[in-house]
This record gives sequence, C-alpha cells and structure tokens, in this order.
Amino acid sequence: MCYIFSFDIDGTLEVGDPPGPITLELVRRVKALGHVIGSCSDRTLSEQANMWKRNGIEAEFTSLKYQLPEILERFPSERAIHVGDSHVDKMYAEKAGFTYLPPDPEAVIALLSPSPI
Repeated sequence: MCYIFSFDIDGTLEVGDPPGPITLELVRRVKALGHVIGSCSDRTLSEQANMWKRNGIEAEFTSLKYQLPEILERFPSERAIHVGDSHVDKMYAEKAGFTYLPPDPEAVIALLSPSPI
C-alpha cells in the first residue's frame, strides 16, 4: 500500500516560517515506509527543493498548491494526502482529489498504522 504525502511547509513542518508541528523525523518515517513524499507550498519550487536538500531528505516532488492534480498523474497510489495548516491547503487538496489533513503528527501516524481486522 503506497500513499502520496504532500506537506505544506510554513506552519506545517518544523522547518517552516512559522514552524509547524510535523517533524522531519516523521517525514523520514513516512518515506522509509515506502510512501511518496514531497512538498506543496506557496514557496518557489527552488526554495522547496533547497529545504529538502538542506535537511537530507530526498523528496519525490515539489509543487505549487494549484499544481497538486499533476502529482496524482505522476505518482499512481492508493491514496493521496495533503498536510497543511490553512483553509487554502484544504481547498486545493480537496479540489485535486487529495485527502486534507491538518498538521497533526498523531493523525499522520494513524494513517501509517495498519487498520485492526
């Protein structure tokens, strides 16, 4: 089971401005479990790529918010999740067919755990 996890940066990731509650260690865990990870932000694509590189994480994509539908075309998956801190994140996520998730580490972890049978 492979999911796409798209992360907003500012207000969502610990390295954002302002910092958010999602740690880079959690992002690394998501990736280590075989999921596709990347960012979707108002920051430029080069700023996003530099943020991942600076923190030693190989992200599969960087995207502007209005480009989220293109991510679904590039990466087939069972589910696509966008984690962000604003109503704009929610709007673009839902418009693109992503499940919107507020930046709550426990909610992300819950998606990583197998469902009880």
